[in-house]
Order: sequence, then structure tokens, then C-alpha cells
Amino acid sequence: MAGSKKPNTVAVATQLAEPVIEEMGLMLWDVRYEKEGSSWYLRYFIEKEGGVTIDDCEAFSRRMSDILDEADPISQSYYLEVSSPGIERALVKDWHFARYIGAPVSVRLIRPVEGVRDFVGELTAYEDGKITVLLEDDVEMTFDKSEAAFVRLYDDFTTGGEE
Repeated sequence: MAGSKKPNTVAVATQLAEPVIEEMGLMLWDVRYEKEGSSWYLRYFIEKEGGVTIDDCEAFSRRMSDILDEADPISQSYYLEVSSPGIERALVKDWHFARYIGAPVSVRLIRPVEGVRDFVGELTAYEDGKITVLLEDDVEMTFDKSEAAFVRLYDDFTTGGEE
């Protein structure tokens, strides 16, 4: 059984990136291999304490380009993209949720609850794929991760710090 299943592209791309991530003092937030139109994209989202710079993205991209060319894990042509996950980053992995307990999040559910699909609140818990968000009316909402189209960090750009 062992070794009978070929690892998927994201798993291989992640494994190839791990030594570079460690060497450069970065954190690998996410890896995605996605088709848009007729083109394929291998996307690395990197992070580091204090934030990622364009120079970090460029240096990581150059290193990974050489490694990917040598390993040649992807048979078709694709575009390599490297970026920061951004301020309103998507939370997708278990450790993302654990890291941001207490942070404001924006949630879009796949199916509306009482006619509403979009919510903003504080991420209060995450356990076994169950996400709990405290909404502004002190109403707690718990749902399965699979019920969400996305969960992202929320940053209200319009407040400007005034109350």
C-alpha cells in the first residue's frame, strides 16, 4: 500500500519549498495549484515576522523556479507566483484558525442562514473543523469549515481609528 498513491502537486510543491522556507526564515502560509481559464498557476503564499517584502517574494521565487525546473514535478506549463497572504488573508489550515483566535473575521457561508450568507465577527474557537464566531449582537455562531465558502481575517479600512 505504501507508495502506491502519487502525492498531489500541492504536496510535492510544498515539500520542495520547505528547505528554502526554513533557510530564508519565512513561513509557508499556503500553496495552491489552480487553473484559471486555460492557464495553470502554482501559487506560494509566504509570511514572516514583520511582514513580507517584494524582495522576499522575488528571492523565494528565483530559488523555487530553479528547484522546480530541476525537479520537474508538474508536466504541463504553469505560471509561478509568490506573494504575501495579505491583510485579509484566507484562513484555511487548522493552524491558521488556532493562530487567529480572538481576531475579527469575515465569513461567507455556502448556504444562507436565515437569508444571510455573509457575517463579520470575532473568531472565538476552532476545534475539529468547527468554527465559532461571536457576532456583534453577542450571538455566537458555530458552523463546520466545509459549510464556509471562505473565512478571512477582517480589517475595516473605513474606520480610520475613530469611534
